[in-house]
Amino acid sequence: MDAKERYFWDLTGYLVVKNVLDTEELETANAAIDYCADRINQGEDNKGVGDSTFLRGTGSRWMHGTNLLNIVPPYCQPFRQMLAHPAVVSRLNLMCGKGFRLDHGPQFNNAVKGTAGLTLHGSGDPHKPYVAYHHQNGGFHCAGVTVTWNLSVAPAGGGGFACVPGSHKSKFTMPKGVRNCDDDMGAVVQPEIRAGDILFFMDGAQTHGTHPWRNDHQRRSVLFKYASRTANRGGSRPYYEPETYWDEEIVSGMTPEERAVMFGPTSAPKTQEVYLAVEPDGTVRLDN
Repeated sequence: MDAKERYFWDLTGYLVVKNVLDTEELETANAAIDYCADRINQGEDNKGVGDSTFLRGTGSRWMHGTNLLNIVPPYCQPFRQMLAHPAVVSRLNLMCGKGFRLDHGPQFNNAVKGTAGLTLHGSGDPHKPYVAYHHQNGGFHCAGVTVTWNLSVAPAGGGGFACVPGSHKSKFTMPKGVRNCDDDMGAVVQPEIRAGDILFFMDGAQTHGTHPWRNDHQRRSVLFKYASRTANRGGSRPYYEPETYWDEEIVSGMTPEERAVMFGPTSAPKTQEVYLAVEPDGTVRLDN
């Protein structure tokens, strides 16, 4: 990252890097999407728009159940090359810190004309340390960064990724009209992103969402969700259970309260057994 990119990233919470993929690379990636396009599923109309009028439309379109890194060769190759692309590594080493990792994805985000948007979310409210942004001593750190590879153009005002620049530093609650885009106060930006560009954004620390797709051509974006080495964005995994994270013999015989602090890292535990409280008499108990 040069000085201009560092400034823009720290100021706004997102960054568009132009022309990373050339024409041939775009054609190869789009051909791979065409190969498995029959796996695209369309969801329920207006799901994710809440009470918004502006965001309404037909159901969102995702390729659920398909990992683009694992489709048959050679179709997986474009996405494997994106995974640790120099344009990504050079920036994530500063954004997330060295040793960053893919937390989940890649996800294929598709839209046709009329596809609904998605209510704006994020902004670090409430505080989530596994995606939070921190600035200290002239440097910055964001525990969760999403990298979006754009395989088609998203014209400004035509729909797609939208955000509130600078919201990762906001000290006040987001108004409802901004969240649902019915009265965004001019705070919401939907930047132009060309085919071949990559978008970095602070996923969770910055307020972001999706505007309805208004273009005649499809939206084609591939999202890689990265995290800093010690952060876990993807929710529960089997390895976070105490018996897996530690040797089973170590946790054998522990009380529920003792076991609560032996779970491995997870951003969204599927159990209340990880939360503790202290009674007025000093007794520690599960807070569930």
